Amino acid sequence: MTEKGLPVGKLPPLLLQQLVADAPVTDPDVLLGPGIGLDCAVVRHGGRLLVFKSDPITFATDEAGWYLVQVNVNDIATTGATPRWLMLTMLLPEGQSDRRLVERLSQQVYDACSQYGISVVGGHTEVTFDLPRPILLGTLIGEVEEERLVTPEGIRPGDALLLTKGVPIEGTAIIAREFGPRLRASLLGEELEEAAGYLYEPGIGVWHDAQTALAAGRVTAMHDPTEGGLAAALWELAEAGQCVLEFAPALVPISDVSRKICRIMGIDPLATIASGALLLSARPQDADAICRALQNEGIPCAVIGQAAEGQPAVLQQMGSGLEPFPRPERDEIARLFESDQ
Repeated sequence: MTEKGLPVGKLPPLLLQQLVADAPVTDPDVLLGPGIGLDCAVVRHGGRLLVFKSDPITFATDEAGWYLVQVNVNDIATTGATPRWLMLTMLLPEGQSDRRLVERLSQQVYDACSQYGISVVGGHTEVTFDLPRPILLGTLIGEVEEERLVTPEGIRPGDALLLTKGVPIEGTAIIAREFGPRLRASLLGEELEEAAGYLYEPGIGVWHDAQTALAAGRVTAMHDPTEGGLAAALWELAEAGQCVLEFAPALVPISDVSRKICRIMGIDPLATIASGALLLSARPQDADAICRALQNEGIPCAVIGQAAEGQPAVLQQMGSGLEPFPRPERDEIARLFESDQ
């Protein structure tokens, strides 16, 4: 009997944990290597720290180059670092790629990099077989002073859990752009337009969120909810910080159009790719000041829970008290793409 194939999306958490545990990390200048919930690597170089991030764009095809830069910048932002250099890899589908496609994707990347002052320093491009859509991969390098570094390992019991904007911003935009025909029967035209526009408003970037929060109070950890949405992000943060996270689903902001789209598509908004929101922990006495600072910048922020002592776990506050919160095996949106093949 052959082994069952892996589903679309991130690797199952247990398998990923086993893989990263075997990764050779022998250089003492590696301050942060691979691990569950650790989206960036940190290496000491001279008197500063270099922060490395790699992320692909696989679900979205519309504005893929712009997406690529945003999602890589988001993870660099969660460390307090400044993004500096990008390596770009473009894999293009055979028989579907021409000069205009290459130029369009490249220009999307270049325009987004210009927004953040990032230099594109190299990479790789090729047309390859058996791809249904372009696959873009970015490796982004940032810099940060050692005393300003923030990592997911910094969360401590008693810290407040904060969430900016709401969820699932990126999922809402992707579904509206990729599955528009399926939504038109149930959504008003202006609702579909609003959802597609979530790419830019409220937007999938969290650079400004992170910088504002860091300037306002003692931020102990930050995490960017990507695949698996807020649900996966909570579990990853709990594992990185070796603590229990308690949160109230009722306090998680979900816009009307996002909630409606998730209901139509039959997916859980808490487990849907959610770039655009920033999950962060802060000392409890600083939480209100951080929320006020973000709101003064036009960035909604809600306190959704707190960290507690215990082995890594996520608990949800329900009417009857705290209950176990299941960890998603993969992103909800992966099911949509899988069923659309």
